[in-house]
Amino acid sequence: QLQLVESGGGLVQPGGSLILSCAASGSSLDDYGIGWFRQAPGKEREGVSCISDDGKRRDYSDSVKGRFTISRDITKNTIYLHMNSLKPEDTGVYYCAADWIATLEADEYEYWGQGTQVTVSS
Repeated sequence: QLQLVESGGGLVQPGGSLILSCAASGSSLDDYGIGWFRQAPGKEREGVSCISDDGKRRDYSDSVKGRFTISRDITKNTIYLHMNSLKPEDTGVYYCAADWIATLEADEYEYWGQGTQVTVSS
């Protein structure tokens, strides 16, 4: 059974950077497409980025394109989300998810982590 654990969230000032990690256990991440999602209070879960199982395809939402980068280290069985030029509207709980395909649609994913809080505020 695949298990995912996110880490790296915290409080950061606008314009700052954070790197989130999604560590997998129970199975190899290169068997799965991985997505990063976020949810702000009172809002629906939003797809932020995803990476295919072979690492060749990466996708980003328009709201983060050019500021966020998804990457992976197969040797560590970990996916990363590098977040730069952070804005207050990036605040939310960030989740990673895994399934057979990579997409920004939350309903397509079976496996989810518990989430990590990101707060962008001065």
